[in-house]
Formats: sequence, structure tokens, C-alpha cells
Amino acid sequence: MVTTRRLAVLAAVAALVIPAAAAAQTVRIVQTNSAGDNVHVIDPITNTVVGEIQGIERAHGAAPSPDGKKLYVANESDDTVDIVDMQTLKVVKKVELIGRPNNIAITPDGRKVYTAIAESPGALQVLDTETEEMTAIISVHGGVHNTYVTPDGKYAIAGMIGGRNITVVDTETDFPVWTTYSDLGIRPMTFDTNEDGSTKHIYAQLSNFNGFGVLDFETRKWVNRIEYPEVPADERTPGHGGNTAHGIGVTPDNQYLVANSSLNSSVYVYSLPDLELVGGVRVGHSPNWVTITPDSRYAYISVSGNNNVAAIDIANVELVARIETGGQVPKRNATVILDE
Repeated sequence: MVTTRRLAVLAAVAALVIPAAAAAQTVRIVQTNSAGDNVHVIDPITNTVVGEIQGIERAHGAAPSPDGKKLYVANESDDTVDIVDMQTLKVVKKVELIGRPNNIAITPDGRKVYTAIAESPGALQVLDTETEEMTAIISVHGGVHNTYVTPDGKYAIAGMIGGRNITVVDTETDFPVWTTYSDLGIRPMTFDTNEDGSTKHIYAQLSNFNGFGVLDFETRKWVNRIEYPEVPADERTPGHGGNTAHGIGVTPDNQYLVANSSLNSSVYVYSLPDLELVGGVRVGHSPNWVTITPDSRYAYISVSGNNNVAAIDIANVELVARIETGGQVPKRNATVILDE
């Protein structure tokens, strides 16, 4: 007969075990701190901080190279893209931008980094990773808050809050190819894919909406709007400046969508493609960003209001770890796969 004490020990051990699939490769979670001057590196096997990148004040977005050797960080203090050597955890180069940056994204082949320029008049700025020089400035109808590259690498996506539009850029030519508008400002986005790897939908969180919109990529039409479960007024967290919902991601296996609610202090999981709610879990004040492990099992959530990072078992919608990094107002994060 298993005693209550032994059950408690087993449960504690189980909470520390991150998947065997992740153990087969070296994976790291990098966590930026929007009110600090450092970036923390987390080991998802032990859920502990194993490194720190210093000297990047007000880091916004972070994007790793495909081989994990470099990390590109948007630096809001210096208006630069800071290039970090992931072996030494040192900034090796700072590349100047035309204005204040927000989010950042890299193509799957690692050739180009796209930086969102939020400062008016706004743009996407393109970094050639081989020469480590800026090669293009792309006008995209306003100041850009978040930029992404589609999973197939064919398009860079720019989302505008004030302009309320999504502009799609061809990554071969670096020219905009289409734009669509919303009645609400565009916040964080994520994508699912068709069987051939092409982009199927854009899932976009929207200003002052507790949920997300669904844009059909082929027709360029908004086809759905999903609202998170209603939460009693006394359990809500007000005062997010339009960031009612902030942070969203699709698992690499295309099975789940993970989405934050700042208003509800919660993370919700939806199954794909039906967008049925699997469940939700409260993680703390102001969950801000989502990054997912390569095996699709765990999501790491920056919890800005509590200055920590929450690890979520996606399929079971369960909080399995809370990592105290010591960082100030953690926001954007990213998953790095190191090439051994």
C-alpha cells in the first residue's frame, strides 16, 4: 500500500520532470526583462536559471538562430539589435536601428532578422545575419508592435496597434504583399499550418478584447472571434492599457493553442483545429508572453506582475513549476535549441 507521504514525494518528483524528448536535445528558455538590464536563461529540464546575459537594458523581443549559437535581442534603451553569443552569453555586436524597437523575429533558415520599429512613422527593419548589417527598411502602414515570420519562412508579419492592421511581407523580396484591417488594435499573434506547412490561420489578440481573433490566411478574412471564459468582476485584474489578452502560441505539433489573459490572470488551452476549450489555469498577475518546448508538451509563461516564469503542462492544463528569475517585469521570451 502506498502511503500518503510517499504519494506526496512522488508528486513532488513528477512536478520536476520535464519530458524525456526534451532531454534528448539541449533546450533553453530565454526570458527578457523589460524593466531590467539582463536576460535570464532557463533550463527546462530542471526549471532553474542556468545563465544570465547582462548589459541589455529594456530588452523587448528575442529571437534565436536555428542552431542556437546566437540570440538577437531588440534593445529599447539603445535602439539596437544586440547580438549575443549563446556559448559565452556575451553581447558581441550592437546594430543600430532607425527608431525604438519592439518585437523581433527570424526566418527558419536564419538568414534574416525582422525588427518591429514602433517609433513613428514605423517600419520593419531587416538584418542580414551573415553580414550583421541592416539591408532594408520596409514601410508597413504605421508603428509596428509585434513582428513574426510564418512557420514556412515565406512571410514576415507586422501587427499595428494604432493602425489596426496586419501587413504581410514577402521574405524573398522584402516587399509588402497584402494588408488587412481590424476594428481593434493588433496585439500578439501566432499561426497554425496546413498539411503542406503553409500558413492556415493567424490568431491575433486584440486591444481591449479578452480573447483573440481568427484570420484565414488564404482568404485574408476574419472568420472568428474567441472570447475567454467569463470571470467574476472581483477576480479580474484591471489596468492593462489595452493588453487585456497578451501572449499566444501554437504548439509545434499543431495540436494546441496556448493563450494568456491578463484580465483573468490565466492561461487557456484550446485544441486545434476545432478551437474547443481544453481548460485554463491561473498563473498570477499579468501573464505576458508564451514560448513552447519543441516537444509541444510545455509552455513557459512570463508573469510580469509577479516577476517570475510559470511552466504549464499543456495537455493537462496544469501549472508544474514556477521559476523565480529575479528579473524585473519579465515579458517576451523564446525557446532556444542548441546545436551540439
